[in-house]
Amino acid sequence: MTDAVVDTYNRHGLDAVVCIGGGGTQKNAMRLVESGLNVVTLPKTIDNDIYGTDVSFGFDTALQIATEAVDRLHSTATSHDRVIVLETMGHRAGWLALGAGIAGGADVILIPEIPYSVETVAEAIRVRARKGKRFSIVTVAEGAMTNSESETVKRLVASKEGAESKDEKKKASSDLDLFHEQHVDHTLRLTQQLEELTGLESRLTILGHLQRGGTPSSADRLLASRLGTRCAELLSKRHYGVLVAARGDDAEPVPLEQVAGKKKLVDPNHPWVHSARLLGTCFGD
Repeated sequence: MTDAVVDTYNRHGLDAVVCIGGGGTQKNAMRLVESGLNVVTLPKTIDNDIYGTDVSFGFDTALQIATEAVDRLHSTATSHDRVIVLETMGHRAGWLALGAGIAGGADVILIPEIPYSVETVAEAIRVRARKGKRFSIVTVAEGAMTNSESETVKRLVASKEGAESKDEKKKASSDLDLFHEQHVDHTLRLTQQLEELTGLESRLTILGHLQRGGTPSSADRLLASRLGTRCAELLSKRHYGVLVAARGDDAEPVPLEQVAGKKKLVDPNHPWVHSARLLGTCFGD
Protein backbone atom coordinates (compact mmCIF):
# COMPACT_ATOMS: atom_id res chain seq x y z
CA MET A 1 0.00 0.00 0.00
CA THR A 2 2.77 2.43 0.94
CA ASP A 3 4.54 1.92 -2.40
CA ALA A 4 1.33 2.62 -4.33
CA VAL A 5 0.68 5.85 -2.41
CA VAL A 6 4.28 7.01 -2.85
CA ASP A 7 4.06 6.28 -6.58
CA THR A 8 0.81 8.24 -6.93
CA TYR A 9 2.20 11.09 -4.82
CA ASN A 10 5.31 11.42 -7.02
CA ARG A 11 3.50 10.85 -10.31
CA HIS A 12 1.03 13.66 -9.68
CA GLY A 13 3.51 16.00 -8.04
CA LEU A 14 1.47 16.36 -4.86
CA ASP A 15 2.56 18.80 -2.17
CA ALA A 16 1.17 16.83 0.78
CA VAL A 17 -1.22 14.07 1.86
CA VAL A 18 -3.90 14.39 4.54
CA CYS A 19 -4.73 11.07 6.24
CA ILE A 20 -7.99 10.78 8.17
CA GLY A 21 -8.67 7.78 10.41
CA GLY A 22 -7.87 5.75 13.49
CA GLY A 23 -4.82 3.99 14.88
CA GLY A 24 -4.09 2.00 11.74
CA THR A 25 -4.22 5.17 9.68
CA GLN A 26 -1.75 6.87 12.01
CA LYS A 27 0.72 3.97 11.62
CA ASN A 28 0.38 3.97 7.85
CA ALA A 29 0.84 7.74 7.80
CA MET A 30 4.08 7.32 9.75
CA ARG A 31 5.29 4.88 7.08
CA LEU A 32 4.53 7.49 4.44
CA VAL A 33 6.51 10.08 6.38
CA GLU A 34 9.44 7.65 6.57
CA SER A 35 9.16 7.25 2.77
CA GLY A 36 9.68 10.98 2.36
CA LEU A 37 6.11 12.22 1.92
CA ASN A 38 4.66 15.36 3.49
CA VAL A 39 1.81 14.16 5.69
CA VAL A 40 -0.71 15.63 8.13
CA THR A 41 -3.29 13.41 9.88
CA LEU A 42 -6.68 13.96 11.49
CA PRO A 43 -8.12 11.75 14.28
CA LYS A 44 -11.32 9.98 13.22
CA THR A 45 -12.58 6.88 15.02
CA ILE A 46 -15.62 5.98 17.10
CA ASP A 47 -13.34 4.11 19.54
CA ASN A 48 -11.74 7.39 20.74
CA ASP A 49 -8.46 5.53 21.23
CA ILE A 50 -6.03 7.68 19.21
CA TYR A 51 -3.09 8.63 21.36
CA GLY A 52 -2.30 12.32 21.78
CA THR A 53 -5.75 13.83 21.21
CA ASP A 54 -8.45 14.54 23.78
CA VAL A 55 -11.15 13.20 21.49
CA SER A 56 -11.63 11.91 17.94
CA PHE A 57 -14.49 12.96 15.69
CA GLY A 58 -16.97 10.15 15.26
CA PHE A 59 -16.87 9.25 18.94
CA ASP A 60 -19.61 11.63 20.09
CA THR A 61 -22.01 10.44 17.38
CA ALA A 62 -21.41 6.77 18.23
CA LEU A 63 -21.71 7.56 21.93
CA GLN A 64 -25.13 9.13 21.38
CA ILE A 65 -26.30 6.07 19.44
CA ALA A 66 -25.09 3.71 22.18
CA THR A 67 -26.62 5.87 24.91
CA GLU A 68 -29.97 5.94 23.11
CA ALA A 69 -29.82 2.14 22.91
CA VAL A 70 -29.32 1.91 26.68
CA ASP A 71 -32.25 4.29 27.18
CA ARG A 72 -34.52 2.22 24.93
CA LEU A 73 -33.52 -1.09 26.52
CA HIS A 74 -34.53 0.17 29.96
CA SER A 75 -38.19 -0.14 28.92
CA THR A 76 -38.11 -3.85 28.13
CA ALA A 77 -35.77 -4.58 31.05
CA THR A 78 -38.14 -3.01 33.59
CA SER A 79 -41.33 -4.36 31.96
CA HIS A 80 -40.17 -7.97 31.90
CA ASP A 81 -37.78 -8.13 34.88
CA ARG A 82 -34.88 -8.96 32.58
CA VAL A 83 -31.13 -8.62 32.53
CA ILE A 84 -30.25 -6.87 29.29
CA VAL A 85 -26.65 -7.16 28.06
CA LEU A 86 -25.69 -4.52 25.48
CA GLU A 87 -22.48 -5.02 23.51
CA THR A 88 -20.79 -1.92 22.10
CA MET A 89 -17.71 -1.67 19.92
CA GLY A 90 -14.34 -1.32 21.59
CA HIS A 91 -11.85 -4.12 21.04
CA ARG A 92 -9.09 -2.72 23.24
CA ALA A 93 -10.50 0.59 24.48
CA GLY A 94 -13.70 0.84 26.51
CA TRP A 95 -14.59 4.51 25.98
CA LEU A 96 -17.89 3.78 24.20
CA ALA A 97 -19.20 1.25 26.73
CA LEU A 98 -18.03 3.42 29.61
CA GLY A 99 -19.54 6.65 28.31
CA ALA A 100 -22.83 5.11 27.20
CA GLY A 101 -23.08 3.12 30.41
CA ILE A 102 -22.73 6.22 32.57
CA ALA A 103 -24.94 8.43 30.40
CA GLY A 104 -27.63 5.76 30.06
CA GLY A 105 -27.58 4.66 33.68
CA ALA A 106 -26.30 1.11 33.19
CA ASP A 107 -25.97 -0.94 36.36
CA VAL A 108 -22.86 -2.81 35.19
CA ILE A 109 -20.13 -1.62 32.82
CA LEU A 110 -17.49 -4.03 31.53
CA ILE A 111 -14.49 -2.71 29.58
CA PRO A 112 -11.21 -4.23 28.35
CA GLU A 113 -9.09 -2.17 30.74
CA ILE A 114 -10.76 -3.60 33.87
CA PRO A 115 -10.90 -7.44 33.88
CA TYR A 116 -14.05 -8.79 35.52
CA SER A 117 -15.41 -11.77 37.42
CA VAL A 118 -18.73 -13.18 36.18
CA GLU A 119 -19.65 -14.09 39.76
CA THR A 120 -19.02 -10.50 40.91
CA VAL A 121 -21.31 -9.20 38.16
CA ALA A 122 -23.97 -11.78 39.02
CA GLU A 123 -23.82 -10.88 42.71
CA ALA A 124 -24.31 -7.18 41.90
CA ILE A 125 -27.44 -8.14 39.93
CA ARG A 126 -28.68 -10.42 42.74
CA VAL A 127 -28.21 -7.58 45.24
CA ARG A 128 -30.39 -5.35 43.07
CA ALA A 129 -33.03 -8.10 42.87
CA ARG A 130 -33.08 -8.48 46.66
CA LYS A 131 -33.75 -4.76 46.89
CA GLY A 132 -36.76 -5.14 44.60
CA LYS A 133 -35.01 -4.08 41.38
CA ARG A 134 -35.50 -7.21 39.33
CA PHE A 135 -33.90 -5.82 36.19
CA SER A 136 -30.39 -4.74 35.24
CA ILE A 137 -28.62 -3.19 32.26
CA VAL A 138 -25.12 -4.49 31.54
CA THR A 139 -23.07 -2.47 29.03
CA VAL A 140 -20.13 -4.47 27.64
CA ALA A 141 -17.33 -3.48 25.28
CA GLU A 142 -16.66 -6.20 22.70
CA GLY A 143 -13.10 -6.57 24.03
CA ALA A 144 -14.02 -6.93 27.71
CA MET A 145 -12.38 -9.95 29.36
CA THR A 146 -12.68 -11.99 32.52
CA ASN A 147 -9.74 -12.12 34.91
CA SER A 148 -8.58 -15.47 33.53
CA GLU A 149 -8.92 -14.33 29.92
CA SER A 150 -6.90 -11.21 30.70
CA GLU A 151 -4.11 -13.34 32.19
CA THR A 152 -4.15 -15.56 29.10
CA VAL A 153 -3.73 -12.54 26.81
CA LYS A 154 -0.89 -11.18 28.94
CA ARG A 155 0.86 -14.56 28.72
CA LEU A 156 0.39 -14.80 24.94
CA VAL A 157 1.60 -11.23 24.38
CA ALA A 158 4.65 -11.90 26.57
CA SER A 159 5.40 -15.05 24.56
CA LYS A 160 5.15 -13.12 21.32
CA GLU A 161 7.39 -10.30 22.53
CA GLY A 162 9.91 -12.73 24.02
CA ALA A 163 10.06 -15.04 21.00
CA GLU A 164 13.63 -15.54 19.83
CA SER A 165 12.95 -17.18 16.46
CA LYS A 166 10.54 -16.47 13.62
CA ASP A 167 8.79 -19.81 14.18
CA GLU A 168 8.23 -19.06 17.87
CA LYS A 169 6.95 -15.59 17.05
CA LYS A 170 4.64 -16.99 14.36
CA LYS A 171 3.21 -19.60 16.76
CA ALA A 172 2.67 -16.99 19.48
CA SER A 173 0.89 -14.72 16.97
CA SER A 174 -1.30 -17.62 15.82
CA ASP A 175 -2.20 -18.49 19.41
CA LEU A 176 -3.12 -14.86 20.08
CA ASP A 177 -5.23 -14.66 16.91
CA LEU A 178 -6.98 -17.90 17.85
CA PHE A 179 -7.84 -16.51 21.28
CA HIS A 180 -9.41 -13.40 19.77
CA GLU A 181 -11.38 -15.51 17.27
CA GLN A 182 -12.80 -17.61 20.10
CA HIS A 183 -13.49 -14.49 22.15
CA VAL A 184 -15.86 -13.02 19.54
CA ASP A 185 -19.03 -14.51 21.09
CA HIS A 186 -18.03 -13.89 24.71
CA THR A 187 -21.03 -11.61 25.37
CA LEU A 188 -23.37 -14.45 24.39
CA ARG A 189 -21.65 -16.73 26.91
CA LEU A 190 -21.77 -13.95 29.51
CA THR A 191 -25.51 -13.49 28.98
CA GLN A 192 -26.13 -17.22 29.41
CA GLN A 193 -23.97 -17.32 32.55
CA LEU A 194 -25.79 -14.38 34.11
CA GLU A 195 -29.15 -16.05 33.52
CA GLU A 196 -27.91 -19.24 35.18
CA LEU A 197 -26.33 -17.43 38.13
CA THR A 198 -29.13 -14.93 38.83
CA GLY A 199 -32.23 -16.88 37.81
CA LEU A 200 -33.36 -13.83 35.83
CA GLU A 201 -34.23 -13.99 32.15
CA SER A 202 -31.29 -12.46 30.27
CA ARG A 203 -31.13 -11.12 26.73
CA LEU A 204 -28.30 -9.86 24.55
CA THR A 205 -28.31 -6.91 22.14
CA ILE A 206 -25.30 -6.31 19.90
CA LEU A 207 -25.19 -2.83 18.37
CA GLY A 208 -22.44 -3.70 15.91
CA HIS A 209 -22.11 -1.41 12.92
CA LEU A 210 -25.17 0.64 13.87
CA GLN A 211 -22.72 2.66 15.93
CA ARG A 212 -20.71 3.60 12.85
CA GLY A 213 -23.46 5.24 10.79
CA GLY A 214 -26.09 7.91 11.03
CA THR A 215 -26.13 11.69 11.08
CA PRO A 216 -23.06 13.24 12.76
CA SER A 217 -23.75 15.02 16.03
CA SER A 218 -23.27 18.76 16.37
CA ALA A 219 -20.24 18.17 18.61
CA ASP A 220 -18.59 15.99 15.95
CA ARG A 221 -19.32 18.51 13.21
CA LEU A 222 -17.79 21.30 15.27
CA LEU A 223 -14.76 19.18 16.15
CA ALA A 224 -14.16 18.13 12.54
CA SER A 225 -14.46 21.75 11.39
CA ARG A 226 -12.09 22.96 14.09
CA LEU A 227 -9.44 20.33 13.38
CA GLY A 228 -9.92 20.57 9.62
CA THR A 229 -9.33 24.31 9.49
CA ARG A 230 -6.27 23.94 11.71
CA CYS A 231 -5.02 21.26 9.30
CA ALA A 232 -5.37 23.70 6.41
CA GLU A 233 -3.34 26.28 8.34
CA LEU A 234 -0.57 23.77 9.01
CA LEU A 235 -0.47 22.78 5.34
CA SER A 236 -0.16 26.41 4.29
CA LYS A 237 2.80 26.78 6.65
CA ARG A 238 4.36 23.52 5.36
CA HIS A 239 4.18 22.03 8.83
CA TYR A 240 4.15 18.28 8.15
CA GLY A 241 4.55 14.97 9.93
CA VAL A 242 1.97 15.74 12.60
CA LEU A 243 -1.44 14.73 13.93
CA VAL A 244 -3.87 17.61 14.41
CA ALA A 245 -4.95 16.89 17.98
CA ALA A 246 -7.83 18.30 20.01
CA ARG A 247 -6.44 19.83 23.19
CA GLY A 248 -9.11 21.55 25.26
CA ASP A 249 -10.69 24.17 23.00
CA ASP A 250 -7.55 24.36 20.89
CA ALA A 251 -6.12 22.23 18.08
CA GLU A 252 -2.41 21.44 18.31
CA PRO A 253 0.06 19.60 16.04
CA VAL A 254 1.56 16.49 17.65
CA PRO A 255 4.53 14.73 15.99
CA LEU A 256 3.38 11.47 14.39
CA GLU A 257 6.23 9.52 15.98
CA GLN A 258 4.59 10.24 19.35
CA VAL A 259 1.26 8.87 18.13
CA ALA A 260 1.82 5.97 15.73
CA GLY A 261 1.59 2.53 17.30
CA LYS A 262 0.10 3.79 20.57
CA LYS A 263 -3.45 3.66 21.92
CA LYS A 264 -5.30 5.89 24.35
CA LEU A 265 -6.90 3.39 26.72
CA VAL A 266 -9.17 4.00 29.69
CA ASP A 267 -7.18 4.48 32.87
CA PRO A 268 -8.88 2.37 35.58
CA ASN A 269 -8.62 5.50 37.77
CA HIS A 270 -10.04 7.81 35.10
CA PRO A 271 -12.56 10.39 36.40
CA TRP A 272 -15.34 8.73 34.38
CA VAL A 273 -14.67 5.43 36.15
CA HIS A 274 -14.52 7.19 39.52
CA SER A 275 -17.86 8.90 38.88
CA ALA A 276 -19.47 5.64 37.78
CA ARG A 277 -18.32 3.88 40.95
CA LEU A 278 -19.75 6.70 43.06
CA LEU A 279 -23.06 6.19 41.25
CA GLY A 280 -23.00 2.54 42.34
CA THR A 281 -22.01 1.05 38.98
CA CYS A 282 -20.38 -2.38 39.09
CA PHE A 283 -17.28 -2.99 36.97
CA GLY A 284 -17.03 -6.66 37.91
CA ASP A 285 -13.66 -6.27 39.61
